[in-house]
Amino acid sequence: MPLLHEVLTHLRAGRWREAHDLVQEDNSESAAWLHGILHIQEGDLEDAEYWYGKANRHFRSRGTLDEELERFEAQLRK
Repeated sequence: MPLLHEVLTHLRAGRWREAHDLVQEDNSESAAWLHGILHIQEGDLEDAEYWYGKANRHFRSRGTLDEELERFEAQLRK
């Protein structure tokens, strides 16, 4: 999962293009979830919902952006 840590680093630094380009290199459900989070941060909720579906996560019952990032990072630590 080092790739997803790198994506998070870009996301946290506001380098959304770099984060978005990099996350597309991973086909895992975790990457799809993070891809959805990126689209939420960008304000593109339609694409975010698509990626949440690819991640088998419920888009409409998600938390805030900060809560989603915390949940995602907690999953990476497991």
